[in-house]
Amino acid sequence: MSRKKLQRFKENEENRNVIQPGKEIFEQIKGNWNAHQFENDHPIVVELACGRGEFTVGLAREYPQNNFIGVDIKGARIWKGSTIAIAEGLQNVAFLRTQIQLLEKFFDEGEISELWITFPDPFPRDGDEKRRLTSPKFLDMYKPLIKKGGIVHFKTDNTGLFDYTLDLVRTREDVEVLISTHDFYASEWKDEHHGIKTKYEKLFSEKGEKIKYLKFRFKLVDKDGDQK
Repeated sequence: MSRKKLQRFKENEENRNVIQPGKEIFEQIKGNWNAHQFENDHPIVVELACGRGEFTVGLAREYPQNNFIGVDIKGARIWKGSTIAIAEGLQNVAFLRTQIQLLEKFFDEGEISELWITFPDPFPRDGDEKRRLTSPKFLDMYKPLIKKGGIVHFKTDNTGLFDYTLDLVRTREDVEVLISTHDFYASEWKDEHHGIKTKYEKLFSEKGEKIKYLKFRFKLVDKDGDQK
């Protein structure tokens, strides 16, 4: 392991905005993000597979009234977003180092207000469908963690993954599609993201790839159990 990577791991251990194994808060954070980490009652927005955290930090700059958490298993990646947030004095940013399939261990029911899935691995082979972050298995995991009516955002350059996800959510009775476009930056919604781009989004855009965007929510349920 390189000296640079070792130094980054050491800084992650010291940085308060990194929640990872070995820290006491790692085992206590579920249901306690507002109380223990952010010390406020602001809505929580989570980005999955956040990588270097550009999008998480970018959103935190634009929306100081919300708390933002980037989730990734790679400590050397989240170090970047962590150190930027600290340098800029952004108190509404944190990073969780864990595998996404373990998300239920770190968030309580209804604890998340919005979820972002940004440029995940498409896992194009049919045998890898269960590994896609928009597969039925993952959608079923996200649903109880998101507040009723909470929003899920999905961005990708991969047409196959986008069409797979769009077809999937359209067939689910518990999902309402709010926005879908195969060319986000030519759409009427492009300014909603304030020009914030991940490293991979910039690379894909420079290669001429159209960015796809999907926005949906899990439907509310009334007192009789009927979906609204």
